[in-house]
Amino acid sequence: MSSDLSAPSNAQAQHDATPLRRSLKRFDITAMAIAAVISFDTVGQIATGGGEAATWTAVIAVFFLIPYALLFAETGAAFPQEGGPYVWVKLAFGRPVAALATLFYWVTNPIWLGGSLVFLAAETWDGFVFSLGSGTFADYVFKLSFVWIAILTAVVSLRRGKWITTAGAAMKVLALALFTLTAVLYGVEHGFRGLEDAHFSPTPAGFLALVPILLFAYVGFEAPNAAGEEMHDPQRDVPTALGRSAAVAACCYLLPVLALLAVVPADKMTGIGGFMEGARLVFGVYGAASGPLLTCAGVMFAFALLTQGSAWMIVSDRMQAMAAADGGFFSRSLGAFHPRLGTPVRTNLLSGAVATVFMLAAMQLADGDAGAVFAVVLTVAVTTLLLSYLVIIPALVALRIRRPDITRPYQVPFGNRGFMVCAVLVYAWILTGSWSALFPGVLEGLVGIDYSFQDTWGVSRLSFEAFTLGTVCVLLLIGTIGVRAARRKRNSPTESGPAHS
Repeated sequence: MSSDLSAPSNAQAQHDATPLRRSLKRFDITAMAIAAVISFDTVGQIATGGGEAATWTAVIAVFFLIPYALLFAETGAAFPQEGGPYVWVKLAFGRPVAALATLFYWVTNPIWLGGSLVFLAAETWDGFVFSLGSGTFADYVFKLSFVWIAILTAVVSLRRGKWITTAGAAMKVLALALFTLTAVLYGVEHGFRGLEDAHFSPTPAGFLALVPILLFAYVGFEAPNAAGEEMHDPQRDVPTALGRSAAVAACCYLLPVLALLAVVPADKMTGIGGFMEGARLVFGVYGAASGPLLTCAGVMFAFALLTQGSAWMIVSDRMQAMAAADGGFFSRSLGAFHPRLGTPVRTNLLSGAVATVFMLAAMQLADGDAGAVFAVVLTVAVTTLLLSYLVIIPALVALRIRRPDITRPYQVPFGNRGFMVCAVLVYAWILTGSWSALFPGVLEGLVGIDYSFQDTWGVSRLSFEAFTLGTVCVLLLIGTIGVRAARRKRNSPTESGPAHS
């Protein structure tokens, strides 16, 4: 393990040849985190849990989100190198482990972009803007355009790209605030009928069903650290930006979920259409203007989803590029940053290819059933992202113990003891969520809860596990091949310096 705390050596050499521009200030970091973390596609999915979904959203915000934010605020300020979590895991456990963890972190995003994000955007556009149909030429064009526009916004320089994610963050907060306010107006006029049948008491069954999706909704605030050397003052700005964005995200999940529960009957709550169906109902308070307003809401919804994908591509592609540039994954050329744009164009294009393949495969797999695709694809994304944290969290602990000499502008309260308590809490949540995502129904059976797999997922357990576990096994195989290929190239006498676009 290298004791050097600078960015990975070959990547640093590349930066010297192609300097990264310091483009991100505190506001930009906050907006990028909000754009990446607040997920419209998960708001409706959370609300399907009924009244206790609001309870568990609040509980996990207190006992997971707060300790999670504290851990990454300290680590992100102490180790502000480009690549973020890749560098942290490398310093703690070495390059091969870091490359595998980064692969799982990165691949979540093209899978998510080509899966639940694009399907939800298409479903919204079809239902509220103009008809696309299912499996039609227009449907394919919309989804392909959505994927590649998101990729292209990650290709442009961060100095310009950050304004796209900032606009997306502002639109998300505005749309969620407008929906919540309109739901209150609707409730005042028609009554909060949804709350009559809502049961807010938490149950083990609700907990096991909601934990994976809630954890997926709350993780990712460390993502802007992937562009650590493109921040003006990361040691001061990261803790403040993370705290602000975490507080905004908690409100942007809890309040709309409560609003959905208050106005949408439980039997009409669906994961893929719950939010916009709720909007269709409550916008009736605006009378004749409800139609145009709902169409505008559909456009805003799709744009917010697009910028969410863009934000994740911007940060996760940088992590994967840094792993490649450092000689940790396949070829250093994959990690080349464009000399003018300052972005990892080759990794961006790889993400677009993965997202496109996954989107096409998902469309064929579900035979046009958008709801089934949505549920299974989102579960795959949850699984791969959460699995990466099973390595990242121990890396934070290892750096806290082994590197007490590093200046930490922000520290978790109560020193090492406070840090360890936060790490144990976060790790326990992640472990539970990972297991529930990979093997739904198993924990329920252990505690005597009835669980019908076919009724819950619409597919057999064999099909579900083949899709999720098959994806994990393929990723491990690709990661192992990539690490070994990179090692051979590093040991080759013909291996040259860093690659350039």
